[in-house]
Amino acid sequence: MEIDIYEEVARLKAEGKEAALVTLIAASGSTPRGEGAKMIVLEDSSIKGTIGGGSVEKEVIRAAREVLRKGKPERFKYELKKPDEGVGMICGGDMEVFIEPILQTPTLFIFGGGHIAHALSKMAALVGFKVIVIDDRPGFAIPERFPDAITTLTAPFKDSFEELKIEKGSYIVIVTYGHKNDEVVLEGALKTPARYIGMIGSKTKNKAVYDNLKSRGITDEELSGIFAPIGLPIHAHTPEEIAVSILAQMIQVKRAD
Repeated sequence: MEIDIYEEVARLKAEGKEAALVTLIAASGSTPRGEGAKMIVLEDSSIKGTIGGGSVEKEVIRAAREVLRKGKPERFKYELKKPDEGVGMICGGDMEVFIEPILQTPTLFIFGGGHIAHALSKMAALVGFKVIVIDDRPGFAIPERFPDAITTLTAPFKDSFEELKIEKGSYIVIVTYGHKNDEVVLEGALKTPARYIGMIGSKTKNKAVYDNLKSRGITDEELSGIFAPIGLPIHAHTPEEIAVSILAQMIQVKRAD
């Protein structure tokens, strides 16, 4: 019994999983399946549905995983000629597939509930981020202060990581009220697979934080991927301007190949 591809996509989204949707958009000559055939390729290379099997499907699975890695849709053409040509099939036709990533809405974890966080939360929600705000001070990370956040958490920064589900597509912004807290959060953030980690502060302050972390075993390689000072260099001064520079940098990372 053939699965309902669209129901499967909805189920994957609901479960927080990512995949790639393959659609056969052009078929000429003799091909295993006709236009409109669909297949889902999961991160572990397993599939739901089929575009015809054989070596061409193997090639499409490889391409789908690359599309999922990049996060951008792409078209691919395949020739089904002789065993030693094209993809090694002898159907005699040509196929073109469109592969689009099925991605989860990225989550932004803002550590610190101050003025920058307040502005960034609103802006990030507008461009499609799910926002979670964390602060250890009562009255700061609360729904009333951050109505655009899907979750707020009041907890010690170090302990908060045990309650948060930070995944490879997550973004972390560190804007707490002191460099000691920033250091605690950065150390915790480096243990996560987050795609983006940014920390506010001057180069002098950030160097002091880095030196402390390196004394505890954090390597230069681990620190090299941190965006610090955070944000694009647009000469921002106000909390709102700083939030713009941070969000712009996050979008730049999101859209990068």
